Amino acid sequence: MRRSVSFVSAFPLGTLLFLVIISLFQTRNIWLVAEAQNVSVPAVFFFGDSYGDTGNNDYIPTYSKANFPPYGRDFINHIPTGRVSNGKLMPDYFVEGLGIKDLLPPYLDPNLQDSDLITGVNFASSGSGLDNKTSQILEVIPFWKEVEYFKEYKTKLIGLVGDERATMILSEAIYFIAIGTNDFIANYFLFPYRSSHFTISQYTDFLLQTYASYIKELYSLNARKIGLINVPPLGCLPTERTLHYIDSNGECVEKINEAASGFNEGLNAIIKQLKPVLPGLKIVSLDYYALVLQFIQNPGKDGFEVTDKGCCGTGDIELGFLCNKFTPFTCADADKYLFFDSVHLSQKAYEGIANIFLGREILQLL
Repeated sequence: MRRSVSFVSAFPLGTLLFLVIISLFQTRNIWLVAEAQNVSVPAVFFFGDSYGDTGNNDYIPTYSKANFPPYGRDFINHIPTGRVSNGKLMPDYFVEGLGIKDLLPPYLDPNLQDSDLITGVNFASSGSGLDNKTSQILEVIPFWKEVEYFKEYKTKLIGLVGDERATMILSEAIYFIAIGTNDFIANYFLFPYRSSHFTISQYTDFLLQTYASYIKELYSLNARKIGLINVPPLGCLPTERTLHYIDSNGECVEKINEAASGFNEGLNAIIKQLKPVLPGLKIVSLDYYALVLQFIQNPGKDGFEVTDKGCCGTGDIELGFLCNKFTPFTCADADKYLFFDSVHLSQKAYEGIANIFLGREILQLL
């Protein structure tokens, strides 16, 4: 006589518990996407630098561009779009994960459709900084101008949908800001002007005060849900390892990492200061620093093989026009690299970080 075997007895208890946990996790993710698609997040806006610029610099006179190969080689149809990577960036994964649209278009794109404006656009400019001097050095859009573009955008949005709906979109949208990197690596630690006038502590305070003023200005423009993406371990960027090789012997540059950590700590302090004085504000810090450092210290866990060099060229210094289709030694598989060029991450890294943020800090903004 054949014995019947129950489902429970066929699997060890540990396996059953694992399956239950996985099922609950998947159900939770499905619920979150459904919530986002149920107009809980009608739009996304992104401000900052090259970690988020999806092509604004294509439309301004600057050398800080990435609209040529090998940039974009793993993007849709292998087209370089101005994204400083081999493919998508964090803002693209944010809008996709929130169920809004596939990509976050640059505000300066002359081909923007009304539907693009209504569901959010990108104001970031590669090379931008909180310090106006930083943007002058790289001849890009300064952060204050990004905010001015947002004001212009707001007028357009009201013209499209009316005051009431525009207010709803702006107050329920999520605003992401990734800024500060260039103020350190393309300004303070590269040129003597700021470093001869400010200690690193004074300069950091100046940047943070400027940052806080912009957050308040965005709040006055109806921003109520803001995610601040802090700066990565800047001393571990391949270009910084190279430029400071004598001091660091090719390892992460400690003094620059300390500056980045100090800035990030100050950012957390700003969040604590602003919450009580800006009613209705939801604001969180997205710990970009910790995730990049995690990839560097334990690369195998996430499938990376190279974390101290970029994929493009030698990986030590190639960036912007130095990373082009004629650059020799560019890697065949960017997914093995944490960095695509000597400063910016690969598409795989951006995707991994964005997905972690979507399942963690961004939940606090929903």
